[in-house]
Amino acid sequence: MDMKKIVNIAVPTSAIVAVVLSVAALTNTNAAPSAEQNSLPAVASAPAGQPVDLTYAAEKALPSVVYIKNTQNSKLQTVEYSDPFEDFFSDPFGGFFGRGQGNGGRRQRQVQTPKRTAAGSGVIISADGYIVTNNHVVDGADELMVTLNDNKEYSARIIGADATTDLALIKIDAKNLPAIVIANSDNAKVGEWVLAVGNPLGLNNTVTAGIVSAKARTMGQGVSSMIQTDAAINQGNSGGALVNVRGELIGINAMLASPNGSNIGYGFAIPTSIMNKVVDDLKQYGNVQRAMIGIQGSDVNDYVDMEKEKGNEVDLGTMEGIYIANVVDDGAAAEAGLEKGDVITHIDGQKVSKFGELTNIIAQKRPGDKITISYLRDKKKKEVTLTLKNEQGNTKVVKNADIDVLGGQFRAITDQQKEQLNIGYGLEVLKVNGGKLKDAGVPKGFIIQRINDESIKSIDDLQNVVKDASTSKEPVLYIQGIYPTGKKGYFAVPLQND
Repeated sequence: MDMKKIVNIAVPTSAIVAVVLSVAALTNTNAAPSAEQNSLPAVASAPAGQPVDLTYAAEKALPSVVYIKNTQNSKLQTVEYSDPFEDFFSDPFGGFFGRGQGNGGRRQRQVQTPKRTAAGSGVIISADGYIVTNNHVVDGADELMVTLNDNKEYSARIIGADATTDLALIKIDAKNLPAIVIANSDNAKVGEWVLAVGNPLGLNNTVTAGIVSAKARTMGQGVSSMIQTDAAINQGNSGGALVNVRGELIGINAMLASPNGSNIGYGFAIPTSIMNKVVDDLKQYGNVQRAMIGIQGSDVNDYVDMEKEKGNEVDLGTMEGIYIANVVDDGAAAEAGLEKGDVITHIDGQKVSKFGELTNIIAQKRPGDKITISYLRDKKKKEVTLTLKNEQGNTKVVKNADIDVLGGQFRAITDQQKEQLNIGYGLEVLKVNGGKLKDAGVPKGFIIQRINDESIKSIDDLQNVVKDASTSKEPVLYIQGIYPTGKKGYFAVPLQND
């Protein structure tokens, strides 16, 4: 049965405690041990027809799973609202009679947002306090509190987060923590028993059992190679552990698929094969080094079925692989000579039958890595080696830029400045040191109002837009603002050196 006909909504599994929040290779020091590095006792297979004993797995995994509380403090925010009479009574004399400036009926006012809390789960991956969870569990947090299995509480800080994979790495100041053993999710088999461990619906230290229902499952625009399980996953399980019968981590629980927001047997976890690489990137660079192959496509069988519905008969020479529907200009695939209509069958000798398997392989690579692709063109076997690129079209390491790269000091404008310049918000450049602002000619006293079409009302707004721009295909800040004289100004500030 087609999955799309069953699943109505995909729900991130953060539990709501008060007001609803918007939710959607460890390699070096103190890394959690791999399964191969531990002499674990053998878990006996149950006799045919008898249930598997999962008590050992629960005992091993439970101490490594934590409860995470996300608190967003009450804030004073400026919001826009519509005044239907604004333009009708617009004053041609510049607001002398107290009406607006004819700005399309949009006005601003300040509102106090309520304090918000939400909760999820996390998994301890190193004895010195590194914890993996979902990005949507920690997103927007002003405070993060972590409660261990023994009820000890710690304040946590975010090391890095990635919305695309929905993973985040946080840290608490603690030692000798019970780090989970991390297994290779590629070795997990469809049909094997697994446990989902977390804190669903406010119920701490909960274990549910099921099997691996499918692998390399594509879900939405984020992770395109997820482990599907029928172990009960509900809101609050986000960031918790999916473990095998030996209590080894094979995935981070991320979402459930359900028509009503409750578990109906379709849960999804981010495999450790992807998690390990994301965690390593966040520790080293502050963001994920995302490799791009530069194609758009689909599973061969899906493409053939779609063509049959149109009345077309298609013979690609295989019913397994990835049909290339489009090759991105200047991408890695284009440079290697791949073309629309080619069918990818293997990567580095590993068979790829569906798109989720391809994305799982690429998600473990970095820009600059080389891969060998075996493919069919007109049913003839070919092979090519290509170099993967980043989102900017090159092979450089992409690091999150901080506002320090701008070489300036900033503050929100005063009420007096708002009144004098007739503006509602902005950041004043108090000082320009050696940095990107100086290079671009942005002067002291200039008031920044918008960057890359985003309103800049606070230092946090500036920090966020700089981070976003630094990892985009075009790492440039397009700044709009106003001089102290009232004259408008525009600047383009490149964030990376040539």
